[in-house]
Amino acid sequence: MVQGTARKYAQESLVKVAAQLDREHRFPRAQLAELAELGLMGVNVPEELGGAAAGAVAHALALMELSQSCASTTVTLAVNNMVAETICKFGDQAQQQRFVPEITSGRFVAASFGLSEAHSGSDAASLRTTARRDGDSWVLNGSKQWITSGDVAGVLAIWARTETDTSAAKGISCFLVEGGTPGLIVGKLEDKMGLRASSTVSLTFEDMRLPARALLGSRGQGFSIAMNALAGGRIGIAAQAIGIATAALTEAVRYAKDRKAFGKPIGDYQALRFMLADCDTELTAARLLVLRAAGLKEADKQFVREGSMAKVFATEKANHVCDVAVQVHGGYGYIDEFPAERHYRDVHITTIYEGTSEIQRIVIARDVLK
Repeated sequence: MVQGTARKYAQESLVKVAAQLDREHRFPRAQLAELAELGLMGVNVPEELGGAAAGAVAHALALMELSQSCASTTVTLAVNNMVAETICKFGDQAQQQRFVPEITSGRFVAASFGLSEAHSGSDAASLRTTARRDGDSWVLNGSKQWITSGDVAGVLAIWARTETDTSAAKGISCFLVEGGTPGLIVGKLEDKMGLRASSTVSLTFEDMRLPARALLGSRGQGFSIAMNALAGGRIGIAAQAIGIATAALTEAVRYAKDRKAFGKPIGDYQALRFMLADCDTELTAARLLVLRAAGLKEADKQFVREGSMAKVFATEKANHVCDVAVQVHGGYGYIDEFPAERHYRDVHITTIYEGTSEIQRIVIARDVLK
C-alpha cells in the first residue's frame, strides 16, 4: 500500500515538477507537505507519534518509487524519516512527543542530521564541534558542513564533543536543536552538481545555549547513535539510487525504441541491447540486496554488513546505468531537454553521502574478517 501510494504521487504529480525544481534550485516545500499528508514522513515510525508503522521494507520501496521522479525531494524526505526514527529509538518520551509528530505531520518542513564537518566526513569521530556544560545548559561552539535542509529544518540532530579526556568516539554526544535557536548561524546554499532542489548548507554555532533536555540519549552515546542512524540511512540511499537508475533505464529503453539510425531503431543493434541487458540485470540484483537489508532491519536482526553491501553495490551500479542512459541518448543525453542528464547528475552523490563506497568496503571487510 505504501509503495502504491508513493508510486501514484510520483507518477501523477512529482514527475511534472521535477525538472523545473531542478532548474530553479527551488526547495520542494509544497511537495513535502503533500507527502506528509500521504503519511510518508514517518513510514517506519509508530502510529502514536504520527507515523505509518509500515516498516523498513515499505520505506525502501517508497524511496525507490519517489526517486524515479525527483531525487531532490526524496533525499529531503529520507533525512526526515531518518531523524524521526533516531528520535524514536534514542529519545525520551518528552523528546519523542515534542519533535516526531512535527516531522511526520509536515508542520516541520524538514529535519536535519548534523554530523559532518569541513575536515571530518568519513572520519566522523574526529569532529571538533564542542558542547560544554554550564549549569543547567549546554553551550555549543563549532561548525558543520554539507547539512541537508539545515536552513529550513524545524529540528536538527547535532553531534558535538562533550569529553576531551577520552577516545574520540567515546567523547561525542548528540543534541536536538530547534531551528532558529540563538547562536545558530546558517551559511550559504551550496551550488551543487545534482540534487539541486535539495538545500545543502553549512552551520555555525556561536555560544549556542541549549537546555539540558536537548541531550539525545546519554552523554557520550552520540557516536553509537550516529552509526546506528547511518546504518539504516544507507539502505535508504541505496533505494534512492535504484529509483534514479530505474528512471534512467526506462528513458533509455524508450529512446532506443524510438530513435532510428541506419534504417532501424537503435535498440535493434546488439551493442545497445547488451548494454541495456546488463543494466537491467544490475538493477535487479541491487534491488534484491536493498530489500534483504531492509528485511533484516525490519526483523530487528543485524544488518550493518548487508546495508553496506546494498549501498556500495546499488549506488555504483546506478551510476553505471545512468552513464549508459546518457550514452544511449547520444547528444540529447547531454542537454536538459531529456531527463537523462538530470539523473546522471543526481545519482553521483549516492556513492558519497552517508558513507562513501570506500567506507562501505571497510565495513564489509571488517565483518568478513572478524
